[in-house]
Amino acid sequence: MLKLYHHPMSTASRYIRLVLSEYELSASFAEEKIWQRREEFLMLNPAATLPVLLDDEEQPICGPIVIGEYLDETTGAMMRERRLMPENSRARAEVRRLVDWFISKFEQEVGQYLTHERVYKQLMTRDEGGGSPDSAIIRAGRNNLKSHLQYISWLAESRNWLAGPKLTQADLAAASALSVLDYLGEIPWDTFPAVRDWYARLKSRPSFRPLLADKVPGLPPASHYIDLDF
Repeated sequence: MLKLYHHPMSTASRYIRLVLSEYELSASFAEEKIWQRREEFLMLNPAATLPVLLDDEEQPICGPIVIGEYLDETTGAMMRERRLMPENSRARAEVRRLVDWFISKFEQEVGQYLTHERVYKQLMTRDEGGGSPDSAIIRAGRNNLKSHLQYISWLAESRNWLAGPKLTQADLAAASALSVLDYLGEIPWDTFPAVRDWYARLKSRPSFRPLLADKVPGLPPASHYIDLDF
């Protein structure tokens, strides 16, 4: 059986959890606190990043984009209409561009600021870098979030799904990023109705249910987080 090392508030981890679920792949899950730098985990991934997927032969596949491509090649290619990658090369390039946008650019400009300050620092000890949130960093993350929401709004208004006419890995990457911030109550949904309507379609899918059940000790989700009609 596949095994995924993840953290429930990691955008990259949530992305792969959604891909696994959409492809109906069974996997066991191991929560990993990467700031602890466990030796056993570093042997799997010296970069000390999440997620890491162990295949059926217990060989590690590291990184969300690499894992997403691996799952597309090993499972998605046989899924016909349910494949999360288009058949056309140019269309696949657009999906890959958007996956990279949300997994890398969005995370660097928004997720790392808000999630690190509001979640991870609360879970870390002082020796691990924990402590009180930095309000200046949080403000910077919130300002950056606005421009990303404007971009997602444009995509949602221009296309049926973010990368084109069908659900793809791009939608799962974007929804993973927003879902973490939605847990924290950071998304001004009323200001971006097109984003809200697109996200509601993702949120109502069976693959999303495990994400809505996630809980962080000492940090309950926003009141609307599990509500499908938000």
